[in-house]
Amino acid sequence: MDQVSQVKDYLLALQASIVAALEQIEGAPFLRDEWVRVEGGGGVSRLIEDGAVFERAGVLFSHVRGATLPPSASAHRPELAGRSWEAMGVSLVLHPRNPYVPTVHMNVRFFIASQDGAEPVWWFGGGMDLTPYYGFEDDARHFHQTCRAALAPFGDDCHARYKRWCDDYFYLKHRQEPRGIGGIFFDDLSEGGFGHCFGLMRSVGDHFLKAYLPIVEARRVLAYGERERDFQAYRRGRYVEFNLVFDRGTLFGLQSGGRTESILLSMPPIVKWRYQWQPEAGSAEDGLYRKFLIARDWV
Repeated sequence: MDQVSQVKDYLLALQASIVAALEQIEGAPFLRDEWVRVEGGGGVSRLIEDGAVFERAGVLFSHVRGATLPPSASAHRPELAGRSWEAMGVSLVLHPRNPYVPTVHMNVRFFIASQDGAEPVWWFGGGMDLTPYYGFEDDARHFHQTCRAALAPFGDDCHARYKRWCDDYFYLKHRQEPRGIGGIFFDDLSEGGFGHCFGLMRSVGDHFLKAYLPIVEARRVLAYGERERDFQAYRRGRYVEFNLVFDRGTLFGLQSGGRTESILLSMPPIVKWRYQWQPEAGSAEDGLYRKFLIARDWV
């Protein structure tokens, strides 16, 4: 089996397994939306909106191709500008209804850039990160420990490097604050050969449910009111700002003529912004900023 087929088969199985687990928690089926891209390729969007557990959740598979790399893909690899390309991946964002359950993002992807007369250039990327609204140290430690376990077979320094990369990437420069408590992030991974890199990507994808589902089960039962929902909507604004201003995946999707509905499925359904708002000192909301939205080694 060729490399592209191996990766595609894994990604489709990963999407199916994650959706099945989330449907069991939600107690309702996810919608299935298959789409075709005019420029080449397509995908399958699995989603639920206005659920009992997830206010919006999307688990997306895409396999698309194009004649020329868009600027967002070649900005960090200018030597590849002008090449044709092929990209596939699974990306998910889960926005829970209960403010005590954090939002989560996970993505694993494979990219190939080709040119006549030259060897194809391929690389993997991905990661996962957690965005709580109310912080729990047990949740943060569990999530980061699971991320470390996913990378443990691939080098002693792998987790430290990819955690730092995640902290640096998911940072709102104009706010001078992180989007959440991080996790792991990697891109342009080709060192060590296809088998090594594919194995690392698979391990990240396979550890997602282990990292997130115990947190959902522990926090979904906590009672909340309008105050917590209001703060959740306010903090969701940071998520929107990052995705629209900084996120390379969002920019790549839009610049490459991707399916807009699927790309923007990552956005939360209810969001609020306020002018120069600050949490009350000593409050649970203040604790998020003081104890969690800071550089910290959780493991």
